[in-house]
Amino acid sequence: MNALRTYEGIYREGKIELATFPYGVRDATPVLVTFLESSVVSLRERGIGPDEAADLRARLTTFAEDWDNPDMDVYDDYEANQHDL
Repeated sequence: MNALRTYEGIYREGKIELATFPYGVRDATPVLVTFLESSVVSLRERGIGPDEAADLRARLTTFAEDWDNPDMDVYDDYEANQHDL
């Protein structure tokens, strides 16, 4: 029976860079790669500079308690989760 092992890494310039060395894995061992959606939002790509970002963060802080509430997770994909509401 084959054991599955998971290693964290990033894809960069056509290669997968692992965060840790996979000890005990033989050379040329087959792998499956799953790409995860990045949870990082680039404000710069959206035309928001550091001063604007600080202002937005300060104004939106009042909503943080609601956003961090696990009960609000159902709204993460509202259309797909409408039946749960």
